Amino acid sequence: ARTAAKSKGDITFDDIKFDIEKDGLFERKMLTEEIENLHKKTVRLRGYILPASVFQQTGIKKFVLVRDNQECCFGPGAALYDCVMIEMAEGKSANFTTRPVAVRGTFMIDSESYQYPDGGHYAIYKMIATEVK
Repeated sequence: ARTAAKSKGDITFDDIKFDIEKDGLFERKMLTEEIENLHKKTVRLRGYILPASVFQQTGIKKFVLVRDNQECCFGPGAALYDCVMIEMAEGKSANFTTRPVAVRGTFMIDSESYQYPDGGHYAIYKMIATEVK
């Protein structure tokens, strides 16, 4: 069933998980071939809008999609692969909800844009989203 879903572009956070030590530094070679193959592909990923990443209820242009709805999953010691930075495509927006959402868009590996000043990463994935349901 997972193979069929993935062939249609439906992925889960488990599909973008990779081996990294807790608080370890990210290196691109840690990503599996399967994850690398998702780069610039249209996918659908389900998760939750991180409340701390939005400052309005409607017309949201950027937010963080996380694996679960507990804010603790995106904080110190959080798994790097449990969040995806979402940027809405031109002319598109999302509305805040505490319910799970499905985000459709172009998945990208971006290990340059989301770094702390010390070189550590707070995100390595992003999506240019065309739909949030």
